[in-house]
Amino acid sequence: MEGKTCCVSGHRDILADETAHVKEALRQEIEKAVNDGFTAFLSGFADGVDQNFAEIILEMQNENPNLKLIAVLPYQKRMDSLYQKEHTNALLDACAEVIVIQEEYRPNVYAKRNRYMVEHSDRVIAVYDGREKGGTVKTIRFAHQFRKELREIPVGLNLDKNRTNLGQSRR
Repeated sequence: MEGKTCCVSGHRDILADETAHVKEALRQEIEKAVNDGFTAFLSGFADGVDQNFAEIILEMQNENPNLKLIAVLPYQKRMDSLYQKEHTNALLDACAEVIVIQEEYRPNVYAKRNRYMVEHSDRVIAVYDGREKGGTVKTIRFAHQFRKELREIPVGLNLDKNRTNLGQSRR
């Protein structure tokens, strides 16, 4: 991947009353990334935040054709199921590239996808509610482990209680 790369991680189940806030915060973080010279954007294409991120990138491509959306999918059947739905089919068709991590589903395939995205990114945007378990917190930990720039968009009510468990360090 050429240029600076940014990926996203976030929960699939953002509360309905927070969806507009999350989309606006994502847009602001993406705009900041573009202003900072980022041109490639990785999405794992899960429901919720990942697909919101992809939609915003594609909207912004209308103004800036240098932006590239890259789908990073965990396994082949996930790609097949995304192509079954009209909306995600259109999103995938608009991607500059679709990367499939492995052929078959295995219990750790989502962690492998998230690790791949972090390893291949310079910045990680995380929409995070403070949960101590799940893909988003693991992705945040990968960002710390690989010393990637981390930009958090806080949501929900669990944040204060768990924030100390992760640390707040940013490069």
